[in-house]
Amino acid sequence: MPTLLIIRHGENDYLARNKMPGHIPGIHLNKRGLEQAVEIAGALSWLPIKAVYSSPLERAVETAEPLAQSLGLGIQLSPDLTDTDVGQWEGRSWKALSRTRLWKVIQQTPSQFQFPGGETFVHAQERVVRSLDAIASAHGDELIAVVFHADPIKLAVAHYLGLQLDNFQRLTAQTGSVTILKMDGSAVKLLALNLIPPFTLNL
Repeated sequence: MPTLLIIRHGENDYLARNKMPGHIPGIHLNKRGLEQAVEIAGALSWLPIKAVYSSPLERAVETAEPLAQSLGLGIQLSPDLTDTDVGQWEGRSWKALSRTRLWKVIQQTPSQFQFPGGETFVHAQERVVRSLDAIASAHGDELIAVVFHADPIKLAVAHYLGLQLDNFQRLTAQTGSVTILKMDGSAVKLLALNLIPPFTLNL
């Protein structure tokens, strides 16, 4: 089974301004985000990566591009890797949202939460895991890069480690970070979490 290099996209102005981007189209990497994309390519392009997958949102695709280009590979888009659908909260600031009664639910019992006009964390976890399982099934003992978003990454890692969904917020996936999962059926192994370039891998 393959090893997945799970990459969180680089910084963008929505994140820099502490706003929820959700599915808003046209959110591009900012200067720091573009630098992070190049740094990720520099850290990983020497590895025998056989495929690059990405969320279809621009900030993820733009993060994947330097790596894919350095490897001579195309980018395969997976809609199920898109960011959490936060519905009516798109574009709102975390500071303002943290004052609402619903924020406590997100932090303490996210399994019971649904974004107003959006999806539940349960659904987000199910679709991301479905996509990663399909990617794993499509590849043998290969190294695969997958670029997507913070909460979906943490939800996926929680699932594969057998953590309760309500504990997924304890995990971290910073912008421009790499998390590594060795896919082996039901015995998935977490080889690394939230690596920030520069780093050296021994896979």
